[in-house]
Amino acid sequence: MFGIAAHLIPERQRRTLDELVDRLDLNSGDVRSKQSAFWIMLTLSAIIAVAGVIGDSTATVIGAMIVAPLSTPILGIGLGIVSGRGRLVATSVAYVLAGVVVVTVLGVLFAQVLPNPTNVLTNSQVQGRTSPTVVDLVAALATGLVGAVAVTRRDVGDVLPGVAIAISLVPPLGVVGVCLGSGAPSLALGAFVLFASNVVAMVITAVIVFTVAGIARPEADSTPRSAAPHSAPRRARAYTVLLVALVVVAVPMVINSLTSLWAGQVADATRDWLDSAGVASAEVTDVAWSGDTVTVNVLAPGALPPIDSLHRTVDGLVPWDPQLVVVHTTGSRESAN
Repeated sequence: MFGIAAHLIPERQRRTLDELVDRLDLNSGDVRSKQSAFWIMLTLSAIIAVAGVIGDSTATVIGAMIVAPLSTPILGIGLGIVSGRGRLVATSVAYVLAGVVVVTVLGVLFAQVLPNPTNVLTNSQVQGRTSPTVVDLVAALATGLVGAVAVTRRDVGDVLPGVAIAISLVPPLGVVGVCLGSGAPSLALGAFVLFASNVVAMVITAVIVFTVAGIARPEADSTPRSAAPHSAPRRARAYTVLLVALVVVAVPMVINSLTSLWAGQVADATRDWLDSAGVASAEVTDVAWSGDTVTVNVLAPGALPPIDSLHRTVDGLVPWDPQLVVVHTTGSRESAN
């Protein structure tokens, strides 16, 4: 493991425990300056993120990602777990929870002044953050690893803006607030799952990197050796909580991934069904799941064949017997001479 540490975090570039505590503990050192910077940057980041979500502006949302300071207390949770500092874990969790409340409330307030909030729920900034999949979790773990390495090494500070963009902490919370303010709690829950997965991934990767860097070893820790027996059970409990949290956020992401996969397969099966029946100019416009019901929207100028054969095909694709609903929209085509 220490051979990996030598390459991942060279000793000459490795920050000491005291340096990491000063960087990640908002209640140590110049506390007033740290806390004022945190709250100012968080509030401004939240306003930028919510404005970007409402305006469907990717560039504006990216700006909010760069400003966002939430990664500091999140990485502080990982440092507190590894170094056995219960107070650091508790205060860092408190800052993260307070940040969640601030950003969400601002999103709700902004949503209240919209003339037609339902339009917001259909823009790309919302839709891209309300159905997270396993791919999003893998990306969160990878970017969390980069963030932990960047904060541990002295020579890679230049990549931190890119890490902030990749992790994306504040925009999902902005989406949570906007969706709650627009009367869409299910979409808000999906966005919160994305945020929670990013947080869990960052804490887990921070624990791994700090452990590899030797922060947990007695010689690297300024905590008295006599405290080690007491900190070990706390670390074990913290690791258990992290594992449970990872499973909790992974379950809906796996379900979303499987749902997307099955939706694509049902769409392909519907196209084959239409082609085999000789239905001309037919188009599958959407496949949506609601519980155990799959709804297929078909745009076709003529009549559709009986859906019995399609239902049998869908039963073979999905591990249970879903109810199939085909919504047929009649369309026509006109051409000008």
